[in-house]
Amino acid sequence: MSEIKTKPANILLVEDDTIDVKAFQRAMNKLKIVNPVHVCSDGVEALEYLQQAFQGNAEGAPSLAILDINMPRMNGIELLQKIRDDQRMRHLVIFILTTSNDDKDKFEAYNLNVAAYMLKSDMGNSFIRAVELVDNYWRVVELPDNNYMSSDR
Repeated sequence: MSEIKTKPANILLVEDDTIDVKAFQRAMNKLKIVNPVHVCSDGVEALEYLQQAFQGNAEGAPSLAILDINMPRMNGIELLQKIRDDQRMRHLVIFILTTSNDDKDKFEAYNLNVAAYMLKSDMGNSFIRAVELVDNYWRVVELPDNNYMSSDR
């Protein structure tokens, strides 16, 4: 059986907890996923990064993002709303990975078209399952490239 190659995709991880960032990176390494990951520590930093990444030629811009909800300055739901309001990046595939089990957060996230809402239940296993889900999603789903999706069509 031949190994399925993961499509090249830049990933944005928006997470303010350095321990969770390390757990995510360990899960990526354990699963041998080598996609580039850019980390932002809150929604303000992530929005600035995304606006710059999707300016002009979107080559190298992230294809998917993984957001925490509970962050300083701008939480994940607020960031998600700003992403969906911006024509250049509204197509971004977004996963929520959070400790919030609040139905209001889940409703708001799905109302803003997230691909999945995942809970951080136990540090090691929840990150491995989340990374596996993102990797499997990326292997199966076909999307146009960022250059096509960010242009005025």
